[in-house]
Amino acid sequence: MTLAGAEMQIFYLARELRRRGWRVGVVSMLPPEALVERLEAEGVRFASLEMRRKLPNPYKLFRLARLLREWRPEILHCHMVHANLMGRLVRLLVSIPTVVSTAHNINEGGRLRELAYRITDPLTDITTQISRAATEHYVRIGAVPAHRIRFIPNGLDLELFRPDPKLRREIRQELRLPPAEFIWLAVGRFDQAKDYPNMLHAFAKATEMGSGMLLLVGGDGLEENMAPLAQALGIGDRVRFLGLRDDVQRLMKGVDGYLMSSAWEGMPMVLLEAAASALPIVTTDVGGNREVVRDGTSGFVVEPRDANRLASAIRQMMELPEEQRRAMGEAGRKLVQEHYGLAPVVAKWEELYAELGARGRAEE
Repeated sequence: MTLAGAEMQIFYLARELRRRGWRVGVVSMLPPEALVERLEAEGVRFASLEMRRKLPNPYKLFRLARLLREWRPEILHCHMVHANLMGRLVRLLVSIPTVVSTAHNINEGGRLRELAYRITDPLTDITTQISRAATEHYVRIGAVPAHRIRFIPNGLDLELFRPDPKLRREIRQELRLPPAEFIWLAVGRFDQAKDYPNMLHAFAKATEMGSGMLLLVGGDGLEENMAPLAQALGIGDRVRFLGLRDDVQRLMKGVDGYLMSSAWEGMPMVLLEAAASALPIVTTDVGGNREVVRDGTSGFVVEPRDANRLASAIRQMMELPEEQRRAMGEAGRKLVQEHYGLAPVVAKWEELYAELGARGRAEE
């Protein structure tokens, strides 16, 4: 477990289901980096298969099978491509009443993985996607038949992201943020999909158009990989790398806008969090981003991999009257409240679990 978006969603779902009386366990394929103590404090069992990145180990499938025989779950709910495929294959070794596969991205690794989804589809009861755009894409490319995929979005604990003016002042003082400058925030691990080079190029172009801006970047692996580029672009003093943070919801209360430059996405949790924090957003038009950010209403949505357009949107947002930016942020929070609250999303999962369970009993 890490602090990435999909892992945070799993944490939220596990916690909420446990509070509703479900017996819940979480199995991580990789050694955990975070969240284990928080899960166990909620009464959620945890185990790790201790796999290593980019080193497939088929013996771990048998380890998972042994664990499932011990835990005897009624539902095995898998998240992301590797777990989805592993959860399907383990059904060949152990009896599991119901298997649910949840994909978290519009691009989970190219044609081979799409083919693997198609071949193993009979081993899962249902596949779900976290954005409408990705759901339609999976059907279009033939990864999943239309009647065997559902759209169920990510859910968010909205109270964690409620704006707090007092805390905003404290955070800005704590981080020693210049009072007269517009503070942007970007959060996410160093990953090709996030396209941080495009973000830094765009930010450099935006600073050429005018001053008064600072970019905070939080995430693992970013400083060592992106700081040299920031220096080369002449914005080393305009970008602060914060490293891995476990207080993103707190950081969001102290900044003025949120920036995302992804080349592809599913439904980014961090974008929902920014909208829930009433931040005006500038983002790229990939995956489900347009479902969260309404262009011109709660932010600006531009084409991916285009530093010029991203830079123009950054400046356009900064040059809006403060009242208009505040209205954008409020519109974004309202949208999240209406469609992405954690309680109604978990209720959708409970409905799906019940439906699959009833279907299984009817076929016996």
